[in-house]
Amino acid sequence: MKAKKLLAILLALTLAASLMSLVSCNTKKKYVIGISQLVTHDALDAATQGFKDAVIAGLGEENVEFDFQNADNSTDLCSTIANSFVNKKVDLIMANATPALNAAYNATETIPILGTSITEYGVALNIKDFNGTVGGNVSGTSDLAPLDQPAQMVLDLVPNAQKVGLLYCSGEANSDYQVKKVKEYLSARGIICTEYTFSGSDDVAVVAQGAAAQNDALYIPTDNTAASCATTIYGAMTEKKPIIAGEQGICKGCGIATLSIDYYDLGYATGEMAVKILKGEADISTMPIEYTPESKLAKKYNKTICDDLGIDTAALEAKGYTAIEE
Repeated sequence: MKAKKLLAILLALTLAASLMSLVSCNTKKKYVIGISQLVTHDALDAATQGFKDAVIAGLGEENVEFDFQNADNSTDLCSTIANSFVNKKVDLIMANATPALNAAYNATETIPILGTSITEYGVALNIKDFNGTVGGNVSGTSDLAPLDQPAQMVLDLVPNAQKVGLLYCSGEANSDYQVKKVKEYLSARGIICTEYTFSGSDDVAVVAQGAAAQNDALYIPTDNTAASCATTIYGAMTEKKPIIAGEQGICKGCGIATLSIDYYDLGYATGEMAVKILKGEADISTMPIEYTPESKLAKKYNKTICDDLGIDTAALEAKGYTAIEE
């Protein structure tokens, strides 16, 4: 009898443990992540995909739901998207590009926000004496590369250039930041630099045509509007001039060369940060902004446009450049 009673107790305990395990599995939290992407273009698309892949790898596809929203290059729509995420009480917001980050930053002080494809967080969020950590509920990754290197590319690849046009969107503070740094570098070396700003896709062609006509070469920073209009920029130039681009997507559409980072890797790093935050393994308020290691930066050239302008690509490869894949 004692043996039967003991067996019954053991069976009851086993059943209870199984039920507890089942309840635990059924009540396991499913994270909802809001993704706000400013506009569609290769770099931002790659960053979003990298982010998703890292989150799925860290949490499991069955445990996460992505609410992806594209703002179609509208700052007003970025704000609408951010407020909708707050109303839905998402667990985390990933803001892809500066206007998306600004909107999320203004919408909530409690939901964790991770930025990606942001050039300079101090400029983006108007933080004076930025020390590398935003604090509060914001962190993320930056696509900023050392700006002296693309500036030097202008001198190396267009050695006869005396006048350089700096082309960017007036609505992107981070573009202005990059242009000022490149202008400072080139001006110190005797190059006449002129800034040319466009407000959006409606006037980019006219501005680009004027910039090309008045300069020996152009520089375009990591500018989201320029990226979405890159082929328009090159097509608008009656007088084709070499362009040094801030990132590979722009270079693919209108440039001869760029100092490239991998936006998929950038997004993936952001996703890994998200996993740590959601698992409670990291405090976002103390997480510093992460940057692409200089060892992973790559000099790339656009063979099609180089050939069009008569630039010797063999000479570029001898200097350590590799072709952008078609």
